Amino acid sequence: MIEIEQSAALNTVQDLGRTGWRHLGVSVSGVMDPLALRAGNILLGNEENAAAIEVQMFPFRVRFTADTSIAITGADCRARLDGTDLPAWWGCAVRRGQVLELRYPRSGARGYLCVAGGIDVPPVLGSRSTALRGSFGGFAGRPLQRGDRLAAGTPAAPPLPPTGIGIEPPEQAMPQTFTRNRAGLVNIRAIPSGEYPLFAADAERFWRQPWQVSLQSNRTGYRLAGEAIFPAETVEMRSYGLIPGIVQVPPAGEPIIQLSDANTAGGYPKIACVIEEDLWRLGQVQPGQSIQLVETDAQGAIDAQQAIGRWLSHLRDNVTMLTSVAGF
Repeated sequence: MIEIEQSAALNTVQDLGRTGWRHLGVSVSGVMDPLALRAGNILLGNEENAAAIEVQMFPFRVRFTADTSIAITGADCRARLDGTDLPAWWGCAVRRGQVLELRYPRSGARGYLCVAGGIDVPPVLGSRSTALRGSFGGFAGRPLQRGDRLAAGTPAAPPLPPTGIGIEPPEQAMPQTFTRNRAGLVNIRAIPSGEYPLFAADAERFWRQPWQVSLQSNRTGYRLAGEAIFPAETVEMRSYGLIPGIVQVPPAGEPIIQLSDANTAGGYPKIACVIEEDLWRLGQVQPGQSIQLVETDAQGAIDAQQAIGRWLSHLRDNVTMLTSVAGF
């Protein structure tokens, strides 16, 4: 179905992740931007958890070996199909022999190539996601390489029209839910947790200053660069379970946000936890860019979750309507 013509390290097959195995030391893995994956799959009539290709190193080029439909979501990767530019957040039919190229993004960090029927690789522990540190899942447990050939599952919906269908990106569709500060930095909401009281006066600076995503960042976690914060006293801590979103503060004082390939246990003091509904935005922040952490609470997370639910429901309804009206 797909032959990889050009790829770089870290481009992998991912779904929504591998849950229920952290007690055995197995990370969740999965896409860094779950909204992009779910939206692309909805457009194609796939299950929302269908596997896709996560592209974070560019350029990336594939040749289609059979007619199918695709959706390109996430970062604006300046996609070109046989040399013709495609809009961001776009779905369309493709023909056998056509070549798709994704280039360095205008905005965002990770693009997603979803295919009708989903990328068909063997599930491992209930997921098709690639676990790079464990070298399992995905396509042979490794990043994609030139010459790899990926199969797709059976499509559950008719092909998309060749003219294509667009999706309104979540930031544009929900500007009051996913905001930026006056400097244009992405606001990332987090709830104080764990050892937050230990940071005393430094806790205020944790929220006030912008934090730059360090170049020493990856799918395991984002290390934040800024004026260091320290607990008021040194404490001995037992290791505890970790989930994506936990913000730990190591001895150097620069926080680390655990992400999709998060460690399953750790012992650094935890000052906060990014709400699950904002993790997709972190996945679209490039190293070297800055973010603003914003304090919220459980109700703020619930409000964001409900807004996302409405957006996805609206997308499903629109796809159903377009399919019915166009008769494809």
